[in-house]
Formats: sequence, C-alpha cells, structure tokens
Amino acid sequence: MQTAIVVPSPAPSDKRAAKQALRRALRAARRDYVVGLRLDELAQLQSRLVDHLLPELRGRTCVAGYAPMGSEIDLQMLLSHALNAGMDCAYPAFVDASSPMIFRSGRCAEDCPVGGVQPPGQAMTVEPDLVLVPLLAVDRTGNRLGQGGGHYDRALPALRAGGARIIGVGWAMQLLDSVLPAEPWDVSLDAFVSPDGIMEFS
Repeated sequence: MQTAIVVPSPAPSDKRAAKQALRRALRAARRDYVVGLRLDELAQLQSRLVDHLLPELRGRTCVAGYAPMGSEIDLQMLLSHALNAGMDCAYPAFVDASSPMIFRSGRCAEDCPVGGVQPPGQAMTVEPDLVLVPLLAVDRTGNRLGQGGGHYDRALPALRAGGARIIGVGWAMQLLDSVLPAEPWDVSLDAFVSPDGIMEFS
C-alpha cells in the first residue's frame, strides 16, 4: 500500500519548515497505517520482513537494530534470529544528549538521553557491519528522511567506510515515488527492506 503524500519542492528559505511539515505528515500517515492493521495482519507483515532480511545476515558478525518508537516497524524477531546464529546485536546509544551516537551490544535496559531506550552504559561499544536504520520515508534513489536529529547521518559515514552495509527498514507505504529533499550531509541507503521485499540502490 503506497502513501498518497506528495513531497513538495519548497523555496530555499522554506526548506526547513517544509521538512518539518513533511515529517509531521509522514508520522501521521505511518501511525494511521499501523492503527488500521489487524493483529493477524501485523504478525504476517513482521514475519515477511524477517524473511526478506534473513539473507542479509549471512557473513555478518554484528548487526545494529533499534528499539522501535511509536509506529516504527519492529525488528525484534530478526534480531532474535541473529542472536541464535551467534551474531552480536547492537543498538544506538548516547552518553548524553549532546554526544555522538555510538552502538552498544546487548539488550536495551535504560532510558536513552535522546528518547527511547538503549543498552546500559557498561555494555560494550561495537562497530556493526550491518546497520538497520529506521526512517519516516525513503525515495527510490535511496534518500532517507529521518526524525531530524541527524544522529545517523553523523555516525554512518565512518561505518560505511569500514565496510558496513546500511539498510533502511520500514513499512512498504514509507517508500515514496516523490523525491525527498536531501542535504549534502545526508547519508543515502544501500537498500530498503519492507514486508513487500527489498529495493537496492546504486
């Protein structure tokens, strides 16, 4: 199911306000989509997501996921498969609200300074070779629109330089036909995976 949201082409002076408005619209669209799913439909979609992501685990040693917030798609089933296969699983973490994003292995057990939860401070810091990234939307060239904090855009370049594969994860309706606004510092995705399948980007 495709969202009907059309991305506008704002004037340069309106770009920030337009992005904020777009984020609000996308959050609402994602929330409405998930609220409209029956429990059996939700379970089927989560299972299909895992089916599409399992091949991505091959040859990897450490996969980074995230603790879902709101209507973000849940990766717990996939991360359980990774743990059972002997892989390290990591989550985004912060020392404080102004510190850069790092990845710590283990389960989320404390509040995160920027919202949500994260592994405890004594958990080991790791460098994942597969990073599964949440998003509000992605376009067909791999441009990702996140929450606006820029945490992933600052952390991903070093991981990509080290050989990590960066995959956006979401519902199929989060893949837009319209081109998303992108800044020079935005990090594009290698692929997008939803319950409908995988889309590779050049």
